[in-house]
Amino acid sequence: MMLPLLASLFSGLVFGLGLLLSGMTNPAKVIGFLDVAGAWDPSLAFVMLGAIAVAFFAFRFVGTRGKSVLGLPVVLPGKHTIDARLILGSIVFGIGWGLAGYCPGPAIVSLGSGYKEAVLFSAAMVAGMAVYELVQRFFARHHAG
Repeated sequence: MMLPLLASLFSGLVFGLGLLLSGMTNPAKVIGFLDVAGAWDPSLAFVMLGAIAVAFFAFRFVGTRGKSVLGLPVVLPGKHTIDARLILGSIVFGIGWGLAGYCPGPAIVSLGSGYKEAVLFSAAMVAGMAVYELVQRFFARHHAG
C-alpha cells in the first residue's frame, strides 16, 4: 500500500513544479491573464490548454480501463449537468481568483515561499471550506428531520 502513497507524492510534486515553472504561483501573472481589457498576458492560456490536452487523453484512457495504472479503482464524477450550484460556485471561484490571483493549487504551492498573501489566502480558503461543511451539515439535519 506504500506505492499509491509514493505515486500521489510524486504526482503532487510534478503538479507543484509545473505550477512554479508556468508562473501560476505568481498572482501578478494570473491577474495579468485575467485583465483582458488592459495589459492582457495570454501565456497562462497556453498552460491551461496544455493541461486540458493532457487531462483529456488521460481521462479517456482511464475511462476505458476503470482502474489506475497501479490497479486501484478510478472514480470519475458522475454528474454531467450544469446547474445553479455549478454556475454560482464558478462565479465565486472566479471572483476569488481575480481578487487574489491565487486558486487552491498554486496557493498551497506558494505556502512554501513564505509569502504572507499565500498564507492569508490559504487560511481564508480553509475557513471557507469549513463554513461550507457546516452549512451542508445544517441543511442535511433540517431536511432529514
